[in-house]
Order: sequence, then C-alpha cells, then structure tokens
Amino acid sequence: MDEPPCLPSDSCSGEPRVDCNKSAPCLVDTRVEGKTGKNKKHKKRRSAACQRKTGGGYTPVTVEELSPPSHPPEHHEKRSAGSKQEKNTRKTKNHSISHETSPALSSHRQKAQSAQKTSSLSTCDQSTQTESPQLQSLQTQSTQTSPTQGEHTPSTESKSTQTKQSSFPLKQAYWGKSFTDQSADQQKPQLSSRNSYLTVISWNIDGLDLDNVFDRLKGLLSLLGKYRADVVLLQELIPPTFEILQNTMTDYQFLQASEVGYFTAILLRKERVQLLQSNIVKYPTTEMGRNLLVANVSFLGHPLCIMTSHLESCKTGSQERLNQLRRVWKWMKEAPGDHSVIFGGDTNLRDWEVVTKLNGLPDSISDVWEMLGKSEESRYTWDTSINDNKEIPNSIRLRFDRIFLRSATEGAQLRPESMTMIGLRKLKCDYFISDHWGILCTFTFEASEE
Repeated sequence: MDEPPCLPSDSCSGEPRVDCNKSAPCLVDTRVEGKTGKNKKHKKRRSAACQRKTGGGYTPVTVEELSPPSHPPEHHEKRSAGSKQEKNTRKTKNHSISHETSPALSSHRQKAQSAQKTSSLSTCDQSTQTESPQLQSLQTQSTQTSPTQGEHTPSTESKSTQTKQSSFPLKQAYWGKSFTDQSADQQKPQLSSRNSYLTVISWNIDGLDLDNVFDRLKGLLSLLGKYRADVVLLQELIPPTFEILQNTMTDYQFLQASEVGYFTAILLRKERVQLLQSNIVKYPTTEMGRNLLVANVSFLGHPLCIMTSHLESCKTGSQERLNQLRRVWKWMKEAPGDHSVIFGGDTNLRDWEVVTKLNGLPDSISDVWEMLGKSEESRYTWDTSINDNKEIPNSIRLRFDRIFLRSATEGAQLRPESMTMIGLRKLKCDYFISDHWGILCTFTFEASEE
C-alpha cells in the first residue's frame, strides 16, 4: 500500500507563507497570488491522474502555433474574486480568440483530443502530478519556408512578417524595455554586484500544457531575463518552446537531452560559464523516455559538473524513479574530485521514498534545501492549495523539485547561500507560468581548509 503524499510530521494543511530564507539574502519578491480557502476555482476539466501513453500518435506542434496572432488580441481581463462561470467565460473567450487567429493550433487540439480518447492509457493516484500525454511525440517544424530564388510570394512574406511581429513581445519580455533601442545581440546584460556568486535556476515549466501558452512563455522569459542565472535547468520542454527560448536568449548556450517529445535542457550563460563537454545518460528501464543530462563546465575558473533530469512520474513509477535516482547519485559520486557537482530537476520524489526505501542520501551528497535549514517557505514546489493551473480535487503539497550538491574533494568548496521559489505570481491570463514553482539558488566558493 502506498504511503500518503505527506508524512504525519509534514504540514499538509493550510497555505505556506512564501518568502525568503531568513539565513540567506532575499533575491525575489515572493508574494503569492492564488486561490485561498473556500474561494478555490476550477479551471479545466482535466483528469487528476497521471496519464501515460501506451499507443497512438500525436500531431506535431510548430513554433507558429505557439505564437500570438499578428494583430494584437484583446487584453486579458484582470482576475477577480468572481464566480466559476465568470472564469470559464474568460477562458472561453481566450480560446475563441486563439482558434480564430490560429487555425493550426485549433486543429492540433482537436486531433490531440481525439488521439487521447482512442489511446490506451494507464492512470495513477490523484496525489501525483498531472502529465498530459498529448504532446509526447511532438516534432519541430520549420517556422518559415524560404521562397524560390528571385520569387516573392504574398503568403511567404505574410508568414515572415507574422513571425517577426509575434517574436517581438517575447524578446522584449526577456531583454526588457531597452530592447526597443538596440538589438538583443548588441545588449550586454548587467552583471550582478555579487559577481563571484553562482546562481542556478531549476524549473519544470509544464511545456506539455498549451493553455495560454504564449502568455506563460512570455512570463517565463521575463523572469529568466530578470535574474540572468548563470545556469538554468529546465524540465518538460517541447521542441517549439525550446526553439523560441534559444532564438530569444542569445546570451546563453543551450544543451538539450532530446529533440522529440518532451525533454530537459541546460542553459549556460556564455560570459560566465564555459562548456567543456556534455553527455546524455540513458535510463535503461524507463517507460517515459527519461534520461540524465550532464555538462562539465568552468565557472570563473572553477570546474563544475551540472546535471538535470525529470525522474519517472506517478506513484506506480516509484521503483523506476528510485533506480534512476541511484544512477544520478552514482554519476555525482564518480565525478572528478576537483569538480563540485550540482544536480537540479523534477525528481517526483516523496519524502518517505528517500527515508524508507533509500535510507537517506549518500554520505557525500547533500540536499540543498536541508543544508539551508529546511525552510517551510521554500519547501513545497508543487502546491495545489495555491497553484490552480491543474484541476486537482484535493490540496496536495509535495517537494517534487530538488537540488543536490556534492562538494569537491580538492580545491575550493562550493556552499549554498540561499534558496527561494519563483513564478509565484499569477499572470493576467489567470494562470501561473507553470504548475511547478521554480527554484532559485545561490552558491559561493570557499577556500578549502587545507
């Protein structure tokens, strides 16, 4: 029998106060705007169970399908404490605009829904995170078709114009207001005054959910542009989203764990982090196409090993998830002694799995959240008591997203300074950027005792 999602010692009721770690500098305004108490609102008719595709095919999604219409849509209404009917009306209105201006996206939704109904699906307990199987076989398609030499067709020109117009708000969100004055390639983002600190973001961005995808992607780029972390670890990316991020965030080097379906990625800030080599480690028994992405880098002269993964989902995937975690820890322990190793990702772990099935963490590996005092404010990264992007019947709070550290055995020692959560504000479209909160950590190097 599976254990409950929270241990008796855990705080499973009420809403956590989300702000900064008292023992570390505050990096972000963490005011939460979401549903509270009896004012919970149901958003979507989604199954609360995890779903895994066992057959059937899915329609590809292109970058254009994720882009907004060439003409400015109506502004989203501000969220109010209105009724469920009012919220559904806003959602219907948004869908209407999207379908009228993007027939391809409308067609994709219809085909995907049809494929989902005819596919054989397995489900797991409601206390696990919801995963849409609809986009697991996506393919990247070209967003522009080059015309024949010397030939200019109206359709091609219109397509190119629309792509340029739709990409502008995303670049402006990332680069800020100064983007209108100079191109992204010409801009040099200001470095933090704490130049010697290493900043890391880890975030499952829920790329499989296409609802309000443009607004959510714009919000994501706005935050990534605000913090300019040295290392960004993303999970649940899809090819068109990856392409948009890569074309917008030109000050980062991108590594991806796959080119199809949904996958993870490592983003390295070019002027601060230099890539030495990378590797993709396969999980031989995964049923969800999961793997481990590894990058050996140099940060201001310090050798680092960076890792990310999206471990097997659902309670039914517990044994496979733990097998994958053991493999992650093995790679962390076997990294060169002069390398500090950071793993960040969506582990889908329950606390009881680590305690009862693994007997805790290996001696050489630490959980950064625990190292910083187990702050309740940065504990639950998947919290349906606040985040209502998915329709989950119960309030569930789990620490799915985690960061592990193995300090170097030689040379300077890497130590965590702070951890806080980001993405806690609702967007104007009444959605959060993701159903997960992002994690923002800072680290500093200390001279070895020797």
